[in-house]
Amino acid sequence: MARKKKEEEQAPGSPAWMATFSDLMNLLLCFFVLLFAMSSVDQDKFEELVASLSASFGILEGGAASVIEGSKISTGVSDLNELDDYYENLGLNTEGEAKDINDDNSEYDGDTVLEKIQKEGTAESEKMAEEMEQEAIQKNIAGQVEIEFTAQYVQLTLNGALLFDSAKSNIRSDAVPLVDKVGDILMNYKGNMVEITGFTDSVPLLDDPKYDDNWDLSSARAKSVLMYLVNNKGMDISIMKASGRGENDPIASNDTAEGRAQNRRVEIKIYNQLNSY
Repeated sequence: MARKKKEEEQAPGSPAWMATFSDLMNLLLCFFVLLFAMSSVDQDKFEELVASLSASFGILEGGAASVIEGSKISTGVSDLNELDDYYENLGLNTEGEAKDINDDNSEYDGDTVLEKIQKEGTAESEKMAEEMEQEAIQKNIAGQVEIEFTAQYVQLTLNGALLFDSAKSNIRSDAVPLVDKVGDILMNYKGNMVEITGFTDSVPLLDDPKYDDNWDLSSARAKSVLMYLVNNKGMDISIMKASGRGENDPIASNDTAEGRAQNRRVEIKIYNQLNSY
């Protein structure tokens, strides 16, 4: 006869349903704690957290950061006070806006950086022009050289009719002493950039086999002056340049002989130290 299987004995202790009930109570407790925490968010702390996260994607270094009572805690970065130095270098206030002239007690003369550079350049050019004028008087060439200045350079203008024969680029023998004395003046500023530009009148060249047009002739005349200064006065060709403008940029009317004579000229620009390169 088959024997009936013996029933398993029940384990001693609490009933099995008690474990499920305890898990349920723990879940309910966690749920209500979470609801309580969400209903009592500190708005100030939350805003500081948002600001910290925003900063981690901005100019600050070191990755994500947190802010507590005005101090920043982050790997590789000290604290928020370093922002003051950063904005100061950019000319901004701590809000990132353009710094007001009254943000500090220093004097403000109202000039921008460009205006200050222009003022300094004008002052230097004026001083150079006065020195050149005095030397031109001493060398008895003041009546043959016109001296002007800007914030970038001093310009010496020589009458082309005195330097060259018609349709020629070689310096006339009687004009060599003039160019020589001009070179002496330029040697006082041998570290400055020098630019020489030739000009002609509007009368076209007549089948000249050497020069194609007035532009070509004016360029050759500028080069002749430059090479004389390099070969005979020892000027540094690496900081000099020559170019021609032909009949362009006239300073007088080409309808009269007097006007055409004024337009035939050579301009020598000596740049001041702020504008030499």
